[in-house]
Amino acid sequence: MKLFASLTSPYARKIRILLAEKALPFELVVDSPWEANTRIPALNPLGKVPVLITDQGEAFFDSPVIAGYLETLGAAPAMLPADPLEAVRVRQSEALADGITDAAVAALLESRRPDGQKSEAEIARQKDKIERALAELEKRAAGRTWLHGEAPGLGDVAAGVALAYLDLRHPDIDWRARHAALAGLAERRFARPSFIDTKPPVG
Repeated sequence: MKLFASLTSPYARKIRILLAEKALPFELVVDSPWEANTRIPALNPLGKVPVLITDQGEAFFDSPVIAGYLETLGAAPAMLPADPLEAVRVRQSEALADGITDAAVAALLESRRPDGQKSEAEIARQKDKIERALAELEKRAAGRTWLHGEAPGLGDVAAGVALAYLDLRHPDIDWRARHAALAGLAERRFARPSFIDTKPPVG
């Protein structure tokens, strides 16, 4: 398998972590859709990373889709429960975490617009989304080691990536002070070699 990814993309990091946790061999092809000579639009019409090319040459894109594909390979540990309804609940936690990342990326891009073009109201709107999603994930994490069940799963990986991205790009959001359960979950995830080895470069 080949994974086309930017080293700074939190979505790509999520997939790199899943591949590492499952010990699935793959070739990392570093590519950014922001570069002039990028190959990403030819692989994903949406022009986004990550893109996974299977050994059969099929392309899968968007991190939730790639995560779903990896589950079909049967490699342990399973990141989704076998029960279909429980799997949907885990995917909803993944969606909440990915939504935090989406809003954090949007706020970052807006903040980088030139003076006179950026909208403080839009930045505030995105940060409101982050706060609401953090509050919901905190409810799910309260009193538990992991978001669902007795073992870490896809929701925990996605949450860890989102929280790490907040630390990197939005250190002004002091989420630990208000979300003790998420802080504990984050520290358990951050200690994993898969998180340590995929830490993005600063910049």
